[in-house]
Amino acid sequence: MSTETLSSDVLPATGPRRVPRRSPEPIPFGRVLLVELQKMFDTRAGFWLMASIVIASVIATVVTVLLGDRDALSFDSFAAAVGSPMSILLPVAGVLAVTSEWSQRTALTTFTLVPSRPRVIGAKVIDVLAIGVVSMVLALGIGALGNVVTSLVTGNDAIWDISATSFAKIILANELGMLLGLALGLLFRSSPAAVVGYFVVNFVLPGISGALASSQQWWADHAGWFDLNQTRFLLFDSNLTGEQWTQLGVTTLIWIVVPFLVGLRLVLKTEIK
Repeated sequence: MSTETLSSDVLPATGPRRVPRRSPEPIPFGRVLLVELQKMFDTRAGFWLMASIVIASVIATVVTVLLGDRDALSFDSFAAAVGSPMSILLPVAGVLAVTSEWSQRTALTTFTLVPSRPRVIGAKVIDVLAIGVVSMVLALGIGALGNVVTSLVTGNDAIWDISATSFAKIILANELGMLLGLALGLLFRSSPAAVVGYFVVNFVLPGISGALASSQQWWADHAGWFDLNQTRFLLFDSNLTGEQWTQLGVTTLIWIVVPFLVGLRLVLKTEIK
């Protein structure tokens, strides 16, 4: 037996070296935030919804200047005029932030690129809240401009009768509306169903609650513990008592937190197709 044959029998065969594969770095959360924010403007529905917020604010301000009693107009008058369309449009933005993933069939791509679904939902929540704050600041800025124009036209001093606390409560009321829309979007994952659900909660149920209050004294005394709108709308023009703040917390838990958690569980557990 030759030396070459002996060496080949004794020495172990060496195969190709295996280079350990490095797992890819997770996408930074800041980038997820920016991408989710951009997606809210990418679709035609999202773009025109955001544009309509500015357009509605301008129209409400112009109508208030032209048709209102100019001698009695104040910043609160413009805030009320601008706040009405905002309370309708902003929650729809919260709905579309979630349901567009399914209506545009991008959910599979989104959750493939970012497998951690809670990170995506968390980014959507932050973006929705940020858009709510920026939209209200912009809308009230347009209202403030209308207040200044009115004072120049009438020659009267501009009346600034909204405090920082009142402004914060107005923002809170609209943010709760946006979170309600987002919770319904998670729950239904369908734009028509979630939008209809939002309008039912905000326009149909208050009528039913009012009818019950007129016929049932018990409901009239305790509706604030069940009707989200009864306490949320007080944020626009009233100082809430301690009991009313507690009622707002309870109704927020019932109508926003619980649907949000149920919808979140469905999104986390449902197979995306």
